[in-house]
Amino acid sequence: MKTAAAVLALLLALPSRAAPVDDLVWLTREGRLVFHDAFEREEAGNLAKAIGNGWNSATADRVPKIKQADLDGGVLKISSASKEAGHAAHIHHEAGFRDGGVVVRFKFPGLTKGETMQLGFVDRETPGVHAGHLCYAILAGGKVTLIDHKTGVMDLKIRATRQDAADRRTPLPPDLEKLLKSKQAIGDLRLDQEWHVLTLVTEGEEMRVGMDGRPVLSHRSPGFGHPMKRWFSFLVNSTLWIDDVKIYKVR
Repeated sequence: MKTAAAVLALLLALPSRAAPVDDLVWLTREGRLVFHDAFEREEAGNLAKAIGNGWNSATADRVPKIKQADLDGGVLKISSASKEAGHAAHIHHEAGFRDGGVVVRFKFPGLTKGETMQLGFVDRETPGVHAGHLCYAILAGGKVTLIDHKTGVMDLKIRATRQDAADRRTPLPPDLEKLLKSKQAIGDLRLDQEWHVLTLVTEGEEMRVGMDGRPVLSHRSPGFGHPMKRWFSFLVNSTLWIDDVKIYKVR
């Protein structure tokens, strides 16, 4: 029986971009590790920078007396105060690449119902896009969704049109409905309470997600090709455990 190291060595020996190759191989072979965190420390309080090592929470200061991030035995345990903060827990770190991605070891601990995870990329310096939201993978309800927010629902003009339709309680124009459907892809993904390793990468106008060494879903959309993914971001609605995060830059 081949060891995991032997299997990885065989994969690395394959020609560049041979398919299907786990994107972890692509990242480690073609890219450069720009950030790694195994969370082997204690947090410093509850505020925005309490996690340390460059992480920032966009929601922590809204509820300074509530602990949303607990570093426990090398695991970042997130418990979102979504109701009190008026927003799901939003935790981010600098990334800084055009093509590249992240590798995340995570677990839904089963402490609350309907645990979900949204992770992806943000560029707050991008004009015309609400809060710089670019693109995400969303794990929820036995499904994974890859979605282009930059040229979809977070485009300020589209966002205004959707809000106007909601205020008027009228349907969206058919052409806009069709456009928004083209911005995402949805696939099945078994979600349990075990540890898993997820890869999320962008290469040109393609975004891909994989789980435990196998490809899961890919999609192409213009927003995925944004030239600068400045932040890597988590959005957590309830509870989620993170054991390890790596960020790779290919270009």
